[in-house]
Amino acid sequence: VYTPPDYDTNRDTRYPVLYLQHGGGEDERGWPIQGKMAAILDNLIAEKKSKPMLIVMEQGYARKAGEPQAPQGPPNFSRMFSALDEVFTKDLIPMIDSTYRTLANRENRAMAGLSMGGMQTFQIGLAHPELFASLGGFSGGGGGFGGPIDLKTAHNGAMADPEASNKKMKLVWLGIGTAEPANMYASVKGYHD
Repeated sequence: VYTPPDYDTNRDTRYPVLYLQHGGGEDERGWPIQGKMAAILDNLIAEKKSKPMLIVMEQGYARKAGEPQAPQGPPNFSRMFSALDEVFTKDLIPMIDSTYRTLANRENRAMAGLSMGGMQTFQIGLAHPELFASLGGFSGGGGGFGGPIDLKTAHNGAMADPEASNKKMKLVWLGIGTAEPANMYASVKGYHD
């Protein structure tokens, strides 16, 4: 958990929270070590280009008890984190809100992720608009690798009524570079479309 520079000195201040997920093959250390997240955010806050916030980086792998281990890679990739929705909604978010000085409401809670973490962001975030108002995917969409998704049932039906879903969200951001592998680009573009 990243805390902003003034967290320990401004004891009465509450902060928004970004849940930031790593990509496949990485773990919760990806953003702080590879991504230099703390140095970047410290500088953005100092330059007044970002609000002070907490950033929670959770390990993106969680299977249900007794579930067999899935092989890595498509099409069983999402089985590697079949219990992550429950980890977030029943354990992680309540623990963060009870342990840290958060602004514990959906308007001040966001989720974003890289690749697999982007897929997790949309799968969890769109299914729980009561928890998240802003979502972001960096080279990762919510459809996974299994081809087209059912727009009526995906993400607890969030896509069945796009107008109603859009009114619930403050921001939904999805991007992918054109130099990504063709199948990954096609998957994210298809999810966007």
